[in-house]
Amino acid sequence: MTKKSPSLTASCPCGGAAYAHCCGRWHEGPLAMQAPTAEALMRSRYSAFVLDKLPYLLASWHPSTRPVSLEPNPPDLKWLGLAIKQARDQDADHATVEFVARSRQAGRAHRLHEVSRFVREDGRWYYVDGDLH
Repeated sequence: MTKKSPSLTASCPCGGAAYAHCCGRWHEGPLAMQAPTAEALMRSRYSAFVLDKLPYLLASWHPSTRPVSLEPNPPDLKWLGLAIKQARDQDADHATVEFVARSRQAGRAHRLHEVSRFVREDGRWYYVDGDLH
């Protein structure tokens, strides 16, 4: 299930520009799946989690570590924001992004702090896996 995409002028869930000019362009349309950097892919994946864009999340996950399926967000989960702590290229085709994603569920605050690994294959970035902190 996918939540309705934000309006063209609504702020992007990742905290960037208007959704259509930020993560929305990587989610659908002529630039779909073409995030130019690992950080852009990380931001687009966070926005996809917020918006329950499960097909995008699966397609942007590297086949070697991709789960068979994903579940939509529970109804009481509210994503509150994303902070990119560090984005680092290891070489032209490997990168890491450290981030903190904040959420609230059942009245309790949560933080997801991860260093994610990304790989670029055939010009396209994929999420591989990550270490939780």
